[in-house]
Amino acid sequence: MNRPCLRALTALAAAVAIGGATAAGESAAGNPIAAFSAATPGGPMPAGWIPLAFPHILRRTAYSLVRDPEAGVVVRAEARASASGLIDRLDLPAAEWPRLSWRWKVEKAIVNGDVTRREGDDYPARVYVSFRYSPERVSPLVRLEYAAMRLLYGEYPPHAGLNYIWDAHASVGTVAPNPYSDRVRMIVVESGTDRVGRWLAYERDVVADYRAAFGEDPPPISGVGLMTDADDTGESALAYYGDIALSRAPATTAPAP
Repeated sequence: MNRPCLRALTALAAAVAIGGATAAGESAAGNPIAAFSAATPGGPMPAGWIPLAFPHILRRTAYSLVRDPEAGVVVRAEARASASGLIDRLDLPAAEWPRLSWRWKVEKAIVNGDVTRREGDDYPARVYVSFRYSPERVSPLVRLEYAAMRLLYGEYPPHAGLNYIWDAHASVGTVAPNPYSDRVRMIVVESGTDRVGRWLAYERDVVADYRAAFGEDPPPISGVGLMTDADDTGESALAYYGDIALSRAPATTAPAP
């Protein structure tokens, strides 16, 4: 693991430490992730969702709860050369909760994004899954680095992450290392501008995606989040997010029409 990689993963630990929240329990519907649809427009985020902020990025994306005529209560995310996110902390065996589903709508896409370059590492919409640090899977040197981060932030950074993204140009199905981190994989589920302005639904098997990305079974899921960012390109983006769900049922990997 190189230092840019550790720094990128550490950002999640820093943000979680700032938020100071604990994971929410399983909902009545069997989804351990708090539902936006049950919240109040203009009110606070549902219990469990906390800000994901990066100390070196001063401009943060604006997140708010609004009512959409088609989708009900959703999260509105507007980025103006900014970056930040929302995360719901979890502690779930990935093998028991493999199915990730969500929907989003992008109203303004990033034009100059590029999943392969740091200068283009911006996405109008992304949903990500982080996985709990597993010391037995890393080298002694990396264990020392993680221990140092724990002293600094109060907990370990994630072991790895999967980011499901709307990219500017890459083909749907592209899987690439994050430009800042070889322990984070970017999985393109939408691209370009053809479907801007439409609510789109997706379903993924995070266990299968993790195995394909890293060649091993995943550690427990430590969080699920969302982010709209435009700090690297200096552009602006606007997206809406509906409920995000984890479930025990087997999943397909194809996006819904």
